[in-house]
Amino acid sequence: MSMYPKNMFFTSESVTEGHPDKFCDQISDAVLDECLKQDPMSRVACETYVTMGMLIVGGEITTRELFDVAKVVRELGNEIGYTSLKYGFDVNTAAILSAIHAQSPDIDLGVSKEAGQIGAGDQGLMFGYACTQTKELMPLPIMLAHKLAMTLAEVRKNKTMPYLGPDGKTQVTVEYRDGKPARVDYVVIAASHTDEVVTPDGKFTTDEAKQAIVDQVVRPVVGDLIDEKTKITVNGTGKFLVSGPQCDTGLTGRKSIVDTYGGWAMHGGGAFSGKDPTKVDRSAGYMARYVAKNIVAAGLAEECLVQLGYCIGLVDPVSVMVNTYGTGKLSENAFSALVRKVFPLSPKGMIDHLKLRTPIYTKTAAYGHFGRPEFAWERLDATDELLAKAKKC
Repeated sequence: MSMYPKNMFFTSESVTEGHPDKFCDQISDAVLDECLKQDPMSRVACETYVTMGMLIVGGEITTRELFDVAKVVRELGNEIGYTSLKYGFDVNTAAILSAIHAQSPDIDLGVSKEAGQIGAGDQGLMFGYACTQTKELMPLPIMLAHKLAMTLAEVRKNKTMPYLGPDGKTQVTVEYRDGKPARVDYVVIAASHTDEVVTPDGKFTTDEAKQAIVDQVVRPVVGDLIDEKTKITVNGTGKFLVSGPQCDTGLTGRKSIVDTYGGWAMHGGGAFSGKDPTKVDRSAGYMARYVAKNIVAAGLAEECLVQLGYCIGLVDPVSVMVNTYGTGKLSENAFSALVRKVFPLSPKGMIDHLKLRTPIYTKTAAYGHFGRPEFAWERLDATDELLAKAKKC
């Protein structure tokens, strides 16, 4: 029994690394990574704002070493490709302002504990999810959307389509039959570009450029899920010449659904990027995914949603909820008890187990935080313990 009807259409979207909101997420996480390189115990809550010709980095940071924030921003912007005004932003000439101050000592009273323990850096609720739709144990629509966005960036960077700009969005609608993904019904691509591929009347992206995106981005990713009824739209307004921060202000934390499960699973409301792991929005969000993925990988359920709840300053979660939508081999209460036995759910336990004080975060900030094997919370190393202790439940 899934949370959704057995027969339906479901849509998820992703964005490229050059989307202004994603640009901001990556900057906030690049600042976090720089802090962690200098001081693994840094406390960071960093927000970024970008608009035409200007970028502001602000927030609360307590760390032992100073560094050049503007240098971090410019290096990242060059890597993403914001090197010219023809893409809507030139990170090398833009004004970069820094408005950073120390973390509140009132928060530190709750976070820093005796004997090396850590209290939750905030209150809140976090969800993790896994299912058997894909080899990554993720919902299919969001995985396809991410892969399309990554491929758009790849063909831009390897000069297959050198006229593409960093900004872009993807969207995929999957048809489900009897609870299983059957086909892709609609693909939407928004790909920014230079005037090299604008029609002579100045109104449209050329048909040749659109077809190249269909042939070299969409079809290789979506593959056999495309059929004769599948609809594909590239640059639905006609063209995407004005792009990036020139036309779209960016902010950290505005792509939470892109970052997680594409709207398929619930979301607690807290964003990830720019936050050090004492912030349970991040550490517990990762742990909840780790828990759900291992439950599904162990064969204990086909679908699993995990909710963790925390109170600022407290060590242990105030609640642990597991819902397998009728696919689980244990009762929901038994699953909740099992999770508490197997997984370290205190902030320190999560940080240590998932190695969250290492500077890994910039890579997480584009193309989703989940379904990517390079991250510790995607490991499947708790399945044996889950199965062993499940027998006693």
